[in-house]
Amino acid sequence: MTDMFAPRDAGDIARLVAEYPLAWLVSREFHASPLPLIGETDDAGTIVALFGHCARRNPLVADFRADPNGLILFNGPAGYVSPGLISKPDWAPTWNYAVLRFTVEVEFVEAETRDAIERLVAMMEKGHWSTDRLGERYDPMLSQIIAFRAHVRSTEASFKLGQDEAPQGFAEIVARHPDRMLAQWMEEQARS
Repeated sequence: MTDMFAPRDAGDIARLVAEYPLAWLVSREFHASPLPLIGETDDAGTIVALFGHCARRNPLVADFRADPNGLILFNGPAGYVSPGLISKPDWAPTWNYAVLRFTVEVEFVEAETRDAIERLVAMMEKGHWSTDRLGERYDPMLSQIIAFRAHVRSTEASFKLGQDEAPQGFAEIVARHPDRMLAQWMEEQARS
């Protein structure tokens, strides 16, 4: 039996990471930080690593140097689904969401710190801003940061986006939900 809340394919997981890059990185010591991450994929489009950076003073640095195992948690589109959206009087409210949980092994890649910053800026700014504008401030800032690559050991995805709804109810939710991004993700996941 297949999981009805599984994403359609690896591309959906990579897309969620690209569109919602802020994730929680959690160590076994339960230190956690929200950090923007970049998904690195293999030839099949499967995320094999998550690339990012953090402050050297972040407690996660000491934690992952002692034990590289941790979790990365992503929240994608999500929202409450009110019974008021559906014409069925006995329908109960729910919450739709797309989330990812990666079990990872963190490797610090100090030599790639500048690259981590440049790739993130390129992804987020899309050519509208460059680190060149920092001038002399850039190198001192870099000395306070360290890049890491979190190698994916396992992936869990739950894309609960109305797949269990009756066709009429699903159509009503998609048409009436105020979060149009959530509605778009619902429509896309419903396509076979």
